[in-house]
Amino acid sequence: MDGIFTTRFVGPYLKFHKYVYEKSDGRIGKHSGRVPALLITTTGRKSGLARTNGLTYCRDRGDIIVVASNGGSDRPPAWLLNIEADPAVTVRVGRQVFAATARVATAFEQAQLWPLVNRTNRGMSRIFHPGVAGRYDVYQRHTTRIIHVVIISPDRAATAGQQVPNRDLTSD
Repeated sequence: MDGIFTTRFVGPYLKFHKYVYEKSDGRIGKHSGRVPALLITTTGRKSGLARTNGLTYCRDRGDIIVVASNGGSDRPPAWLLNIEADPAVTVRVGRQVFAATARVATAFEQAQLWPLVNRTNRGMSRIFHPGVAGRYDVYQRHTTRIIHVVIISPDRAATAGQQVPNRDLTSD
C-alpha cells in the first residue's frame, strides 16, 4: 500500500511548500494548513548528500516532535532511515536555523506523545473517521508498520545566543 494520500497529489504540494519555505528564508511556509511546519535536513544514508523535508511539528518540553507517517504508507519515510543512520540534523523553524539531534521515541515516549501529535495535527480526520483523535490515528489504521514519533532536541551549544521558539503545546 502506498499510503492513503498518494504521492500524485501530496508529493507536488510538499515540494512546492519546501521550495517556498526555503526561498522566502522562512517568512512563508512556517505553517501548513494552520499546523506549524519546519524543514529538516538530514544526511542521506547512502548518498551522503543533504536531504531536506518539510514536516509538521509540535513541541514538548523544549523538544520538537515530528511523526514519521509517510502518509500512512507501509514504507517509512527516507528521512527517518537517514536519522537512524546519522542523528545529526539541521532544522529551520521560520527564519531560525539550528543544529539538532533526532531520535526515535522509546515505546513509553511514543505512548505519551501520540495524543499530543494527534491533537496538533487533526485536520478533518475526526469528521471522516469517527473514533480517531487525529490524522496520525487514521494513518496508523492504514498500515501494518508502527508509525514512529521522532524527538528532535536542539543542540544547546549551537543555539546559545539564539532564540529558539519554545511553545509547549501540552497545556493546550
